Amino acid sequence: MKTKITELFGIQHPIIQGGMHYVGFAELAAAVSNAGGLGIITGLTQGTPEKLANEIARCREMTDKPFGVNITFLPTVNSPDYAGLMQVIIDGGVTVVETAGNNPAKWLPMLKDAGIKVIHKCTAVRHALKAQSIGCDAVSVDGFECGGHPGEDDIPNFILLPRAADELEIPFVASGGMADARSLVGALAMGAEGINMGTRFIATQEAPVHENVKAAIVGASELDTRLVMRPLRNTERVLTNPAVERLLEKEKALGADLKFEDIIEEVAGVYPRIMTNGDMDAGAWSCGMVAGLINDIPTVKDLIDEIMSEADSIINQRLTGLY
Repeated sequence: MKTKITELFGIQHPIIQGGMHYVGFAELAAAVSNAGGLGIITGLTQGTPEKLANEIARCREMTDKPFGVNITFLPTVNSPDYAGLMQVIIDGGVTVVETAGNNPAKWLPMLKDAGIKVIHKCTAVRHALKAQSIGCDAVSVDGFECGGHPGEDDIPNFILLPRAADELEIPFVASGGMADARSLVGALAMGAEGINMGTRFIATQEAPVHENVKAAIVGASELDTRLVMRPLRNTERVLTNPAVERLLEKEKALGADLKFEDIIEEVAGVYPRIMTNGDMDAGAWSCGMVAGLINDIPTVKDLIDEIMSEADSIINQRLTGLY
């Protein structure tokens, strides 16, 4: 299948693996790229330029296909060494950078001069238009269904994707609720040039996370995510567990007096304990509503091959057969 996204990034299939904290390591990124999609290493999981350089080198040993690096710009007191991270991305020959969080304009000239394509994650059409105006090559349009940070507008993809198609000139992919061939064909029908999958890729054999995490996703339904940190306007969709329910009780009890410090125990520094150690009650971790569509733990190649095969059947048999 050829779309503007496959041509832009030099990949076989219009499927991108989202950058996920303590999930987007070289093993998963290489597996996705080898299967014809675009794998993504999560830059801030590595933290330092030296560690990121090593992870890029590890990925390079596992695949000769294009892969990217996710860099999320966070409003923190102790900011990561973004200049150093960008330099090792360039030095490592990475061809795609997925940016998220704050405006990436400061870093675009450096990346563009190195011939790197930039795709920015957006939860609103106005943000996507801003990304287009500053020179991003593509955007990932994230609907309210998505795991992680869905923004504050609460617009699901059945509305957000057609709106993006009406407004944007640069290509975009659909993110949030993407799991299978139906997701891909639906996204294409609404104007997207491909899909970005996060939660679905966690539940694969190559995902370097604890088996408890994969089992939790397979065992969850579409009703098992919660929205936390809404009062702080830093909404995150997470999979429910006792720590998350405690967090929500704190939010309810404190109301307008809630501060980040009140919930730091449930949200800060929990990813290694969950993703690496399998402590599923350690705190809040990002998970999409799409968990309700995930019932197995295939290899990455089998997953992508099945999506593309079934997409072909949907387009050429079911849809064509309606006429």
